Amino acid sequence: MGKAGDQRFWLECSLAMPMIEVTVNDRLGKKVRIKCNPTDTIGDLKKLIAAQTGTRFEKIVLKKWYTIYKDHITLQDYEVHDGFNFELYYQ
Repeated sequence: MGKAGDQRFWLECSLAMPMIEVTVNDRLGKKVRIKCNPTDTIGDLKKLIAAQTGTRFEKIVLKKWYTIYKDHITLQDYEVHDGFNFELYYQ
C-alpha cells in the first residue's frame, strides 16, 4: 500500500471504531472521565488526562489492581473498553 492507501486504511479504521469513555480515579478525590479512541496508546491517554487535570503526563502512572499499563501499548491491545476504570497514581 502507498501513503494514500495507508491514510485511507487508518481513516476507515477510525470511522469503524467509535470513541470510548474511560474513568480515571486517584482515590484522593480526583475522578475524571476521558473520551479516547481504542487505537490510542496509554501514553496518548496520559496526555489527555494531563490536559484535564493539570498534572504533567510524565508523572502519571495508570494501574488496575497490580497491572501497570505501559505507554507504548494501545488501549485495544489491553482490551480496554467503554466504561473501563483506571487507578491513577503519581510518581
